[in-house]
Amino acid sequence: MQTLAAIDIGSNSCRLKIARVVLHNLRVVHEDREVTRLGTSVFESGLVSPDAMAATLRALKRFSRAVQEHGANQVRAVATAAMRDARNARAFLAWVRDETGWEVEIISGLEEARLIHRGVVNNEPGTSGRCLLIDVGGGSCEVSLSERKRLTETVSLPLGAVRLTEEFLKSDPPAEEEIGRMKQFVARELRRAQRRVTPNSVQSIVATSGTAAALWEATRILRKARPKDYVASTKDIRRMADKLTKLKNEDRSAIPGIGPRRSEIVVAGAQVYAELLEHFSLPGFRYSDMGLRDGMLAQMLAEQDPRTIAHQQYERDRWQAVLETCSRYGIDPRQGEPVRQHAAQLFHDLKEVHELPAEYQLWLEAAAMLRDIGKFMNYQGHHRHAQYIIANSEIFGFNATQRVVTSAIARYIGKSRPAPEGRTMRQVPPEEHEHVKRAVVLLRLAVALNQDRASDVLRVKVRVYPRQVMLELSPGRTGAELELWSLRKEADYFREVFRRELFVTLL
Repeated sequence: MQTLAAIDIGSNSCRLKIARVVLHNLRVVHEDREVTRLGTSVFESGLVSPDAMAATLRALKRFSRAVQEHGANQVRAVATAAMRDARNARAFLAWVRDETGWEVEIISGLEEARLIHRGVVNNEPGTSGRCLLIDVGGGSCEVSLSERKRLTETVSLPLGAVRLTEEFLKSDPPAEEEIGRMKQFVARELRRAQRRVTPNSVQSIVATSGTAAALWEATRILRKARPKDYVASTKDIRRMADKLTKLKNEDRSAIPGIGPRRSEIVVAGAQVYAELLEHFSLPGFRYSDMGLRDGMLAQMLAEQDPRTIAHQQYERDRWQAVLETCSRYGIDPRQGEPVRQHAAQLFHDLKEVHELPAEYQLWLEAAAMLRDIGKFMNYQGHHRHAQYIIANSEIFGFNATQRVVTSAIARYIGKSRPAPEGRTMRQVPPEEHEHVKRAVVLLRLAVALNQDRASDVLRVKVRVYPRQVMLELSPGRTGAELELWSLRKEADYFREVFRRELFVTLL
């Protein structure tokens, strides 16, 4: 039985969730949380303080023991806003790796939003229509629009409760001028968000994270409402935010639903929620305890179990992200489709030759579609530009390593070849170097099969023998001489990588 573990190293707290896979579904078996205030020192000085490091590491070592006790087969740990900003993030994460063995991934705000979205829509009823998701964390605020359980628009804003508290709120209770400056900053960021997210005619508004939980619970208790289906209205959130702003910390912590762990930063978080709801003319929100960890678990399940609905949705989202990246850089996906089809065919027909892991098929097909996006910058050297764009773009569902691998495959379809000392290959994990070389050969063959774009797509039949590979081409309406010549040019490199001869003939 597979057991999965997700660790979220946030700006305010660290969270752990462990789940077992039962009949292709997740069953949570353990959860843990520790408030570490990792972002406090980062947002003040740009560095993680030794005390914050020590507190976070103590929590993570406890999580590590729990992961071992539950026999987790797969662990994914991610860090968010504080680590994105900290200048000494790499040193801290190296310490975490030494103590726990985990390779912590620093994810972008948009990837954070995508995972939160996946965690919510996979588990919350009533999110299949047009839904707005709001997550005010410690370091950032993610606002996302979902339609039919598909993420359509998202923005990540520097409006986390810890960040704003450190930057603006120095007094207890906060002075009027402090609140005024913070509101001006929040309003500016919300105007920026409105250019990216337009929550018109939303059918449901769901808020996640600890601040949302505290506000939802505090207003619910005042209203004496039942938890089921309770929606915190914008008017009640505004009243609660203004009330909290006037109280000292000890008085805020005494309010039912707030508590001492949230009271120190709740003023900033409450004001963000109130301002956001009012800015977008929203009626209120309902709270969900689903979030980033649940999205991570859903993605891990989707990656390893193709029989789940989550897997199908995950694959659709990833491919849609590839197509959207093409469009963003002015590339018509229809131009890359014949190359993608041939790359997929070669991956399948040459399996016993290339012996690549199954996940390389997606990265190969993505590279086939994205290989020309460098022309957006400059036609000259566009392969180098394509590599840079792919490696540094936000492509939903592709983590940093996967983008680097995909970018390397797309990079070497000109005159250059992948070499360990090259700038591109130095970014690729050493254990993937041989895999990248083999995928590059497949893409070069797919490109060679599509030299004459005016002709119809060539059909190719692949025959594999112990010491050679035969490609038999069925000519299109305009022949296949150019493709034949291009493929034969690849024979030497094919032999170098696969230790087999490549022969190409026309039928």
